[in-house]
Amino acid sequence: MRIDEGEAISLARSANRVVVARGQKFVDYDMKKEAPDDAVLAKGIVGPSGNLRAPTLKVGKTLIVGFHQDVYTEVLGS
Repeated sequence: MRIDEGEAISLARSANRVVVARGQKFVDYDMKKEAPDDAVLAKGIVGPSGNLRAPTLKVGKTLIVGFHQDVYTEVLGS
């Protein structure tokens, strides 16, 4: 299923926490306290195709975009 930039931003805005992982690094946004603007958010969660990057998981009110083992372990458990 493809999710375009507008839908991706809406999905991220509906979360309390958005974690964007790229390679060995990740950025953890608290969407209630210090949410980034749409341009910054889109840069992290939208790929070159203009759609939401994969893999993406929504676990409760946490949205994880990309893969980082430590983040998956923390959110999903061991």
